[in-house]
Amino acid sequence: MSEEKKPRVLFLCTANSCRSQMAEGWARHLLGGRMEAYSAGVRPARVNRDAVRVMQEVGVDISEHRAKHLDTMRPLTFDLAITLCENVRELCPRPPGAAKLMHWPIEDPVGAVGTPEERLAAFRKARDEIRAMVEQLPRFIEEFPAEIIP
Repeated sequence: MSEEKKPRVLFLCTANSCRSQMAEGWARHLLGGRMEAYSAGVRPARVNRDAVRVMQEVGVDISEHRAKHLDTMRPLTFDLAITLCENVRELCPRPPGAAKLMHWPIEDPVGAVGTPEERLAAFRKARDEIRAMVEQLPRFIEEFPAEIIP
């Protein structure tokens, strides 16, 4: 009995430190049995500790995630690549190995200013927006055969 191939999704941000890590975490948590999720960046940095914290608040552990360079993904092919920041869209308009492309314009919580609680609120907002988008991924993959760039 052969197992059906799971769709492979790549989440991209410049640093692969926050939004793309949260998206990978959500995809693995919510849809892990139905797809393979990866994340990468064009200028990887450390995974943001506030991203880790707000994901832990909802039971998703990304504390072991590491930022990865897009080049490390080159051997793989992806059914869908999703950019989560304008900068990576400009630096990498066509991710290698991606059959389809989508952009999610999620505001970067790393740039939030204010009290520690106000900054965490920005991370929670991004986390919740990303979750809502990830929940729609199976539909996106099935229903959109061509490139999707809003």
